[in-house]
Amino acid sequence: MYGVVRSRLNVVLVALALAGLLGGLAALWFGTRGLADTVWMLGVAPVLLALVVEIVQSLRRGEVGLDIVAALSMSAAMLFGETLAAAIVALMYSGGSFLESFAEGRARREMSDLLSRVPRSAMRHRNGALDEVPLEEIEPGDLLLIRQGDVVPVDGTVAGSQAVLDQSALTGESLPVRLGRDHEVMSGSSNVGEPFDMVASRRVGDSTYAGIVRLVEAAQRSRAPMARLADRYSLLFLLVTVVLAGLAWWLTGDPIRAVAVLVVATPCPLILAVPVALVAGLSRAAHFGVLIKGAKALEALARVRGLVLDKTGTLTDGRPRIVAIHSAGDLDPARMLGFAAALDQVSKHPIAQAIVADARARGMTLPIPDTLREIPGEGVLGHVEGHEVVVGGTAFVMARVTEGGPAEPIREDGAAVVALAVDGRFAGHILLADTLREGTSEFLSGLRRLGVKRILLATGDRQAVAAHVADGLDFDKIRAELAPEEKVGLVLEERGAGPVMMVGDGVNDAPALAAADVGVAMGARGAAASAEAADVVLLVDRLDRLLPGLEIAQRARHIALESVVVGIGLSVLGMIAAAFGYLAPVQGAVLQEVIDVAVILNALRALRIRPTAPGETMDVPQPAGVPEAAV
Repeated sequence: MYGVVRSRLNVVLVALALAGLLGGLAALWFGTRGLADTVWMLGVAPVLLALVVEIVQSLRRGEVGLDIVAALSMSAAMLFGETLAAAIVALMYSGGSFLESFAEGRARREMSDLLSRVPRSAMRHRNGALDEVPLEEIEPGDLLLIRQGDVVPVDGTVAGSQAVLDQSALTGESLPVRLGRDHEVMSGSSNVGEPFDMVASRRVGDSTYAGIVRLVEAAQRSRAPMARLADRYSLLFLLVTVVLAGLAWWLTGDPIRAVAVLVVATPCPLILAVPVALVAGLSRAAHFGVLIKGAKALEALARVRGLVLDKTGTLTDGRPRIVAIHSAGDLDPARMLGFAAALDQVSKHPIAQAIVADARARGMTLPIPDTLREIPGEGVLGHVEGHEVVVGGTAFVMARVTEGGPAEPIREDGAAVVALAVDGRFAGHILLADTLREGTSEFLSGLRRLGVKRILLATGDRQAVAAHVADGLDFDKIRAELAPEEKVGLVLEERGAGPVMMVGDGVNDAPALAAADVGVAMGARGAAASAEAADVVLLVDRLDRLLPGLEIAQRARHIALESVVVGIGLSVLGMIAAAFGYLAPVQGAVLQEVIDVAVILNALRALRIRPTAPGETMDVPQPAGVPEAAV
């Protein structure tokens, strides 16, 4: 609300200043100089009053800025009869404020679009009918109808045959995605296909989109270290301006030179350029599915020179997948998978769910087992189509085998081994492993290209598993078997060589994320603790999205610094010229207006940043630590 009122006030002040300037020029055209001076002063008065109020409020907050120079220049210009210069400064100041607020508003558009798309209600199936209910009434397990054009209100899974969703607002993907039955649906996606039913899996406050909205709102309230640095330097610039104006007056005896110096110095590009460029960078990063929690985090991200990367769920998918099926008898691999998946339908163990998901992905129809018994953490027994089946750990299965079996225990570094027995005979085993994310090698190369000097792998897994995962990848160091507190120690150790970024996804990564200069959480649906501790959240569960985020941060910071250096340099040259009498107050005011407009337009270039595409991603993810084998 405050932003809207301030924006409207800026419009009114610009209109009054412009009317005063043009009215005075018209009076001067008709030869009535006295009337012209009066009209110019009337145009300046409301702007100067608003400026004085702003200065008082800033001083109460303990902030000293270059608004004081603007007030001094307008006051001095009117005091010494340079009313036209005062009118130009008034228009310059009010126009600069308006242009800055307009630029920031445009830069925030990408992020504000996320907030404006929040749905307020949903269609719920209940007792054979459809009811439109507030989002707060939706509970996990409710069956919802997602109509064409609807924004998905909560996280859930597809209950129909398929859904076609536009996730561009969240992930930056330009093409719609097609999701089959039981696939997870991210809240905030738009249904661009036929209506479909969805089973809610989370309440609205716990869903992906609600978390994103909270992060966006926090990001929009932040300020960058560069902006605070600008505030501090503004005091130095103010002192230099006042001293130079005073010397010009004292040495020449001409107060008009002091007025000219003050006019050229107002307002300062140091204040205008930084927030516009950095907020524009936040906007561009959000477009690519990288939510940076404010300008402070963006400025820190741009300076990162080291990376500590978690393994499970970050470098790898965090989900076990079948990488090989070895038959020890007459059953072929497909038949073995069918027996194992049929039994595992009753288990919630991640390994069991991975086997079932793989079987369904192959189009298998799984029969319903009976006489089931699950020993948690060990395995499942039961009957499938008249056959006695046992699936689980090798020891669990071999204890129930009467014929056959491996000559020695089967072990694969980085892989889980699931044994299978049918009718008392050992049938074989299934290997599952956590797989590397697609394009991991290209991702690491992209980081090097963007100036990251050291890349470390940090994991709680065994050293052998970590070594297999990192085999052939460009890591400077591998640290394994780390407790959460040891990850924090590693991050703090690496910070000695420069700003460090930590990427993780689990609750155990939250302390290290908080300790790093920049913490990055994987996926908006990751652990709440890691997303809360992180400075950056990847809205889509893809590690390579960090590359455009990093590049945008670097280029936005460069544009901000470029604008500051050029703007301040031109202002200082103008002040020196004014002090030596080469610029009259009116000429100085026009010059500074040109400088300020150029600085803001340059800062807005951050809205058009187009990061170079990361390397080509691999078509098939390779198993982490397990040789490729035919299934």
